[in-house]
Amino acid sequence: MKRFLGFVKKEFLHIFRDFRTLVILFGIPVVQILVFGFVVSTDLKNAPVAFLDLSNDEITQKVSDKICSSGFFRRGETLLNYNDIDKTFRKNKIKAVIIYEKDFGRKLISEGKASMSIITDGSEPNMATLITNYITAIVTDFNRELAGSQTTGKLMVQPEVRMFYNPSLKGHFMFVPGVITLILILICALMTSVTITREKEFGTMEVLLVSPLKPVQIILGKVMPYFLLSFINVIMILLLSWLVFGLPVKGSLVLLLAESMLYILMSLSLGILISTVSKTMQQAIFISFVGLMLPTILLSGFIFPIENMPSGYGWVAALMPPKYFIIIIKNIMIKGTGFLYVWKETLVLTVMASAFIWLSIRKFKIRLG
Repeated sequence: MKRFLGFVKKEFLHIFRDFRTLVILFGIPVVQILVFGFVVSTDLKNAPVAFLDLSNDEITQKVSDKICSSGFFRRGETLLNYNDIDKTFRKNKIKAVIIYEKDFGRKLISEGKASMSIITDGSEPNMATLITNYITAIVTDFNRELAGSQTTGKLMVQPEVRMFYNPSLKGHFMFVPGVITLILILICALMTSVTITREKEFGTMEVLLVSPLKPVQIILGKVMPYFLLSFINVIMILLLSWLVFGLPVKGSLVLLLAESMLYILMSLSLGILISTVSKTMQQAIFISFVGLMLPTILLSGFIFPIENMPSGYGWVAALMPPKYFIIIIKNIMIKGTGFLYVWKETLVLTVMASAFIWLSIRKFKIRLG
């Protein structure tokens, strides 16, 4: 028993001396509970809503104020005509548009009912369903208050729901862009980091360095096959989404493929950077999976809207490259927008790719040159 207790003590000391083991044991659970606790939420907070008020009377103002004062929505742009609806949705500045019919207040008083339309962005089915449910509930409560304050007749506001870009709220409009984003960053970053780390771990990197090839050429030679194979992956996924799920590319296919190539380049450069800080393949795999997969799923807007997260998580999400590619691919594939609507996200990915490449080449030379 004494020998056994001594052995257990030795194992405890071994664990406490290894900082990486302590991070896995205590750090990761803390981070996961904080991330899952705040990010995995079906609550709606401060979703931007635009109004097209064709009546502009006292009652429409009351309904709008009740919606915006609920805490679930905030007032976005004020639209002037129907042509502004599609333009505003394409800019990703709003999540829904509420339209009041002409003579809304007069019809409500004289006829006992008036119509309002709720238009949401169907490219995000979960968010669209959540928004329509919340607004409908607020309007129902308004009807209850209105009926209680009237002594004659029953007045009712009737909401009509419509979806832009995805009228039937098909789920693959959400998961196909997200899956493309997740697959590309995982495959590119993981495979690149592993293939370079494997050379270090097996001691064959020195053989490459004494060859006539420069470190930059070695890196390019390592990542070029994965760049081409990942590009083929993109084409395969787009074909499957069209043939199996009926999801065509509404925008420019050339632009979509060009943006995909930029994202692949950024992911490969990130994988190279991971390889420079990893000593073994196990470390590279761990960093790639834990550091990329969970943030991509949770903090990119793939499943859970970033607008619903606390402000600190929004800043973290802003550092995640998948966030910008999901915006790009949804705009081009589903909304049919052009480069003018995604140039900001393209610029961010370009800057990130350039920074990762510069850091990777610099660290590669310092470590092995």
